[in-house]
Amino acid sequence: MQGTKLDRTRRTVVLLDPSTPNDRGIAWDRIGQSCTELAELYQTVKESRVDLILVDENRTDLTRAVATRIRRHNGLTDIWKLSGDGSPLEPEPDYIDGVLAGETGPDGLIGRVDHILRVKDLLGRYRLVGRSTRMKAMAEIIERVAVTDMAVLIVGASGSGKELVAQALHGNSSRNGNPFVALNCGALAEGVLESELFGHEKGAFTGSVARREGLFHKADGGTIFLDEIGETRADTQVKLLRVLEDGTYYPVGSSTVHRANVRVISATNRDLTEAIADREFREDLYFRIAVVKIMLPPLLERKGDIQPLLHHFWKDSPALSYSDSALDLLMRYDWPGNVRQLRNFTERMIALKGKGLVDVADVQAFIDEQYTGATHLPVSTGKTVEEAGQELIYRAILSLGNEIRMLRDLITAHLPGESPPDGYGAEETPDIGTVSLERMEEEMIRRVLDETRGNRKETARLLGIGERTLYRKLKKYRLS
Repeated sequence: MQGTKLDRTRRTVVLLDPSTPNDRGIAWDRIGQSCTELAELYQTVKESRVDLILVDENRTDLTRAVATRIRRHNGLTDIWKLSGDGSPLEPEPDYIDGVLAGETGPDGLIGRVDHILRVKDLLGRYRLVGRSTRMKAMAEIIERVAVTDMAVLIVGASGSGKELVAQALHGNSSRNGNPFVALNCGALAEGVLESELFGHEKGAFTGSVARREGLFHKADGGTIFLDEIGETRADTQVKLLRVLEDGTYYPVGSSTVHRANVRVISATNRDLTEAIADREFREDLYFRIAVVKIMLPPLLERKGDIQPLLHHFWKDSPALSYSDSALDLLMRYDWPGNVRQLRNFTERMIALKGKGLVDVADVQAFIDEQYTGATHLPVSTGKTVEEAGQELIYRAILSLGNEIRMLRDLITAHLPGESPPDGYGAEETPDIGTVSLERMEEEMIRRVLDETRGNRKETARLLGIGERTLYRKLKKYRLS
């Protein structure tokens, strides 16, 4: 983008070390406004839009609290550290977005700043709100893929924004002047789904009193977005495969071939490779729809985007703000419903408070309500899903240990005059108090996985936890 270079100096602020402000030999006015005092930095971000702050590595006063205060004016402000060699001795805190090496020289530094700002502009153009590294990487993938006609599979949890990504792909393609048609495949019965996609002839089935064009016809020349494509059945998958291969299809009840020039973008919230292994999804269709795969991270994995999302959802409610403790609790919550759930929270605050400060009690009340009526979770205590899941597994382990002990006692009670040999049952009934919670949790998951022959959905159901929670624990214990 040419505009990025032209407004670089207006969008960037450099916070220098007051003792040696010019030790790098760089003309900072080529990059942005420079300052040495936090008060001056606060005043700048308050008065104008600042998209990037570069902080000298010798500064220790730009803490998490300072970063949070700065981002109250612009939640999308990036904060990068200026390092002498770009090789920090330890990981940077999560409120620092990255490190720029000063050894690249003035031109190299300017190039990196331009790239940072350009990617931020891409996210804005695609209407994707985020500051996280994964969102920035996804924006660059969209930029490269949008201009092609390749089929794209978007993989992401429910509520994470898959349709926004699909719209970005369509809106920045050569097809953007033609229709964008979206359909949730999991929301329709199989017979209805086929008719919606391909249309039907009059009298093709009971109730079809007139001929109807399908969505592939309506999307001709444009893009069709098939959300939750993993929910389609074998017959429909075969017909989708035909459309992807040669652009032809047959309406229900018709023997006349129809053609459609349509780009297909699909989405799923499940692992289709598992569905292929379970013979629920065709492998050849998978390779057709997943020429490019875009992984959309859940909100759990991009907590740094919560603050900018709050600003985005409250942009029309400037009188509404939040306390630092409320933001901290929002950052610690698991957000199983992803961005959609966060949006529900912000809309609730607009309705109930309208203006003023959202405090920790407001957030806690919302979190508590998320567990109301969920029989598979412990009593609502405000715990995260991770903590609640671990507690439930721990209780299951205790219950299993009690059942084994009761069984042992029952057996020995029917063996008069005999006592169990030394160590009998020691391996089967370990002393719960001497085994770490994580060790017990790992063993319980391993046993249930064995019982279900590796079926993760059934394993999660038997353990009483969500599939996403199970996947995190499988990764944690290297069981996958």
